Amino acid sequence: MIFTFNKKIYGYECDIYGHMNNAAYLQMLEAARSDALVEMDMSIAKLLKMDLQLFVLHYELDYLKALDLEDTVTVKSWFYEANRLKGFWRQEAYNSQNELCFSAKFTVVYASQGKAKRLPIDVHEHFLKYLEEG
Repeated sequence: MIFTFNKKIYGYECDIYGHMNNAAYLQMLEAARSDALVEMDMSIAKLLKMDLQLFVLHYELDYLKALDLEDTVTVKSWFYEANRLKGFWRQEAYNSQNELCFSAKFTVVYASQGKAKRLPIDVHEHFLKYLEEG
């Protein structure tokens, strides 16, 4: 399943050129991923109550076109592969003209109390319901 997150770009998120600052992209991606988890009924708060954590292990970022001040961005998020130890996600950001401006691949590792841990089978099966190709 592909999850959609919309956001307006504000001045405090921009560099001196009026483009979204590189660090702000990561915050936007985190917000989009957190919203996707809520839509999956696996919010960060719910995962914490189950003593589970999702730690980003690796990011691969491609900046294709600048995202500009006051534009509205649509971030599409999905995970395309998962096992009981790791999840592999993709995210793409589109400007208000629906042009692909940014893409990311990242890996999360599942953990408990700060240490890598395999997901319980029922949680893993729940995540698999939302798996998307590509």
